[in-house]
Amino acid sequence: MDARCRKNQKKKKSLGELVNDLKCSDVEVQQKAIKKADCYIAALDEPCMTKVNKTTINTSPPLQSSLSLQNESPENFMKIMERDAEDRRLRRVAQAQKATALKDKGNEAYTQGNYETAVKYYSDGLTELRDMQPLYTNRAQTSQGNLRGCQLGTLISILWSHAIKLIATINMSPSKDTVCSVAYIKLGKYKEAISDCEWALKCQERCIKAYLHMGKAYLALKKYNESRNCFEKIVEIEPGREKMVKEYLTQVDLEEERESQEMNAMQEFDKGHGKATIVPQLLEKLSRPGQMPLYYCGGLEILSLAVTDSTGQTLFRLNNGFSIISSNDTMRSCLLQKTKDPDSQELCVSVLKLWRVICCGNEENQKMLMTCPVTRQSIVDLVTSEHVATQKECLALLCLYSQMPQGRHLAADNLNVPILMRNLMACISKPKQRQENAAVNILENLTAENKFCIQLRSVLTDYFIAPFTTILRNISKSNQHILPSLISAVGSLARDDVICHNFAHDPECWKAFLVAIRQCSACGNKEVLYPMLGLIINLSTITSPVIQEHAVSLCDCCLGLLRDSDGGVITRATGVLSTVLPQSSEAVQHVIQGNVVRTMHRLLKGTGQTATKYAIKTLTVCTAASHLAREELVKTDKKLSILRHLLGSSCDEMVSGNAALCLAYCLYLEGTASNLLGTDIVLLLLRHAAGDAKRTAVQQNAAIALGKLCQSEPRHMNKLRELHGLEILHSCMKLIT
Repeated sequence: MDARCRKNQKKKKSLGELVNDLKCSDVEVQQKAIKKADCYIAALDEPCMTKVNKTTINTSPPLQSSLSLQNESPENFMKIMERDAEDRRLRRVAQAQKATALKDKGNEAYTQGNYETAVKYYSDGLTELRDMQPLYTNRAQTSQGNLRGCQLGTLISILWSHAIKLIATINMSPSKDTVCSVAYIKLGKYKEAISDCEWALKCQERCIKAYLHMGKAYLALKKYNESRNCFEKIVEIEPGREKMVKEYLTQVDLEEERESQEMNAMQEFDKGHGKATIVPQLLEKLSRPGQMPLYYCGGLEILSLAVTDSTGQTLFRLNNGFSIISSNDTMRSCLLQKTKDPDSQELCVSVLKLWRVICCGNEENQKMLMTCPVTRQSIVDLVTSEHVATQKECLALLCLYSQMPQGRHLAADNLNVPILMRNLMACISKPKQRQENAAVNILENLTAENKFCIQLRSVLTDYFIAPFTTILRNISKSNQHILPSLISAVGSLARDDVICHNFAHDPECWKAFLVAIRQCSACGNKEVLYPMLGLIINLSTITSPVIQEHAVSLCDCCLGLLRDSDGGVITRATGVLSTVLPQSSEAVQHVIQGNVVRTMHRLLKGTGQTATKYAIKTLTVCTAASHLAREELVKTDKKLSILRHLLGSSCDEMVSGNAALCLAYCLYLEGTASNLLGTDIVLLLLRHAAGDAKRTAVQQNAAIALGKLCQSEPRHMNKLRELHGLEILHSCMKLIT
């Protein structure tokens, strides 16, 4: 048997080399490989049933066939060849139809969980059509079936027909051993799955799904380095999949860490070290049913002291600790709050404390805890427990989960997120037990997880916006310390487009913003005002009739804040103006009456990049809508030096584009273009008009301003000709039109 295995392995290696030669772009290498494959096939006991349509003519045809063809006229010869080609095509079509039908049946069986049946259908499909690549790629956990970069015509057919026959010679028939690795992974046959993936990669070297599922199979076999190599190969092929690959690599790290922990724990147990032997003994005692709550409290307290390190945590898991706790009727009853006597409440605290200790720094235990239905329900419900110590321990456990990405994933995947949100907001809104800091920190952490946010879309108004607006309307010394973190959580939620839309269209939310701005402005509460203005900037980028309705009031509040001594508040107030004003012409007229043009001009003289971006946009909106605003700006800055400065110095597209557009609006005033004679305005605009093609908005605005400049004052045309700018201006006309 050993000799036969060595012989088969040698043939397998030869097969791999032959397949590579058949795929080679060197025609001479291909021809040699084809002849070698013919020799293999000729040596088989069973004649090859695969029909191959080769693109080369055999230089040594059988004598009888040669004589027969020589006696045919050229016309008859061509007819025979055409008939033969058509016969081959029809057979190919029929085989493809049967193979496709079998592939579809295999896919259907797989989706229904009938993996063995799926395997059979895929294999039967290969019997019909050996070179139908989708069958191989399905079997190799991939649906991509084309040989990328291989434009060898009928050589593909030759490759597969020869390769499949060679496989059969060494007892590696795909119909027996290399079957769908999706099904194999489901069946726990990981080595067979890897084999299928390897064959898929022979078809398509850059097949991402093959590497993905091979990585999963290696992980199941605890071959961690091989698994990592497969996942890392995906990033090499497609760097855009880095986030997905990072998650899989995290799984590999966690699984390797789990195995290491369990190995070390068992070694400690075998050595008979103190804590290692105590944990199983305590769990055995805690598994005794029908004891008083205080009996279990004592055992849990001692157990909590014994599982503070990795060894103790792992032995708890290996000795079925989670099930022992959750299946105990007395403990389950207190966790589900079916009884509220003091002893049961004390027991509930002990259980929660134990869970926190065994999960601290142990991702595998965190995962195990979340698989228990009693745990999932109790963690959510106990957030609002009337027993202070119980609520505190529950929030401490949730805080542990919320601090790390893996824990947040587990919480979002396993907990009832809407009810958890409702209960956390109840803690924050009614801080009777002084747990609002912990609740808001958990909320801020969890909203960083996209899965968490998505699950809140349908309940956002009732479970979050309503209590949030209530807090905003009633800012006091007792709750103002939590508002910055709460507003930060809203900002994280608003990264989701659906949630952001809900906030932007909620009337109560914007009414509450107005109340809160006025209150914070009156009492100088900048710790709340600053993040709230930032949130309003983000939300008001969405056009909304609700924002339009409150635009005048919002902008009026911001005009007042522009007189604040804090530069951060001024910048944020300007940002609100820049996003709200485009939605309301009435608000534009209101701020112009409030002398906003002079204020924005002053801000542009010496502020930071963010304030400059907001100020020039606000100024552009005003000059676009109002003749009075243009007059005010030109009166303040006769030669528009601040706009010319922005055009010459800013690298920000938004700033330079708005500066050019604002300049164009001012040129509608009589005499403005003449005031700019002798300045560098033509050169500045020409540079932007001839700039980077990617900055089409900047080019367009600069071209509009340049055209308006020359139209209003023809003497600028001389400078334009001197700079050879007419051609540039003409080329920009397509952008304007």
